[in-house]
Amino acid sequence: MNRRSIATVTAVAAVVVLAVGIVRSPMPYVTMQPGPTVDVLGTYRGEPIVEVDGTRSYPPDGNLRLVTVSESTPDHSVLLPEALQAWFDKDAALIPRDAVYPDDATSESERALSSAQMVTSQDTAVAAALRRLGYHLRTFPEVIGLSPGGPSAGKLELRDRLRSIAGKPTPTLRSVFEALKGVEPGATVTVVVDRGSFADPTRKRLRITTVRDPDPANGGRALIGIFPGTGYRFPFKVSVGIDEGIGGPSAGLMFSLAIYDTLTPGDLTGGEDVAGTGTISDRGVVGAIGGIQQKIVGAQRDGATLFLVPPDNCADALGAPVDDQDIRLVKAPTLKSAINSLTAYAKDPDADLPRCTHD
Repeated sequence: MNRRSIATVTAVAAVVVLAVGIVRSPMPYVTMQPGPTVDVLGTYRGEPIVEVDGTRSYPPDGNLRLVTVSESTPDHSVLLPEALQAWFDKDAALIPRDAVYPDDATSESERALSSAQMVTSQDTAVAAALRRLGYHLRTFPEVIGLSPGGPSAGKLELRDRLRSIAGKPTPTLRSVFEALKGVEPGATVTVVVDRGSFADPTRKRLRITTVRDPDPANGGRALIGIFPGTGYRFPFKVSVGIDEGIGGPSAGLMFSLAIYDTLTPGDLTGGEDVAGTGTISDRGVVGAIGGIQQKIVGAQRDGATLFLVPPDNCADALGAPVDDQDIRLVKAPTLKSAINSLTAYAKDPDADLPRCTHD
């Protein structure tokens, strides 16, 4: 074999090795595709998703669909072939990893966060619906999630009502974050909670050793490994039973609408198939979410004819690869606005409703 042949073989081999290396190298992206939808006016494991105990309810008709996306987890390495497939799939999206997950995220930590967000989403959805119906609610800070393997795991429980931390009363959510100011990581503090029913609570005093916040942006503060959130004392019991595999805060609007529909006579949807998304505050303000285009695709796929869109997602929603003759995109800045739009739509599917625009 002459020198030219040897050089050619060597070059080809180098290119092959380089190509294989590129194909097998993780890409700094997350893939996102349309996920399943769930009719929150329907049932899960044979039981109504929305159940009310202690006041009159009205079983509604029609469909109110929460929508989901299927995205690659923090522990999943997106390789070049998968990235290219998502890039060329009009229904999918390829998003920079650091726009979706923090650097230290793991599948376990993201599941814990997503579960805590779902608890908050359900509680604020109930609160928003009841306030729209004229109820006044008492609030307090509570435990809505626990860091996996953290210092409070096995000691505190979900729904524990926080009374004090490190000797400082915690009547508000803000006071929970302020209670650990000045505490050195590694110090042991006393956490006092009420557990169980409001009528006959059990007071617990627990000693918890703090840990350092791994995020340097937070200045190395002390943590006790909980996700605190706002709890509510409701005048009657409203429960939302959903697949535990569905997490995050983006179903808040649809939960609120389903609860409102269940507590009021008639059918809010007029028997139509409606989908939507958006976080919800306890005052009924709808907030932006991620994956709007994939969620609209999933909703149309499953038969929805109207989709409620948070205002801040409108511009992206208009780029969804769907036929606007098959599914209407309706802007929903508040729970009140969404209720008004659905009421009008139920009476006349051609009614003039708030629209998403490019402005």
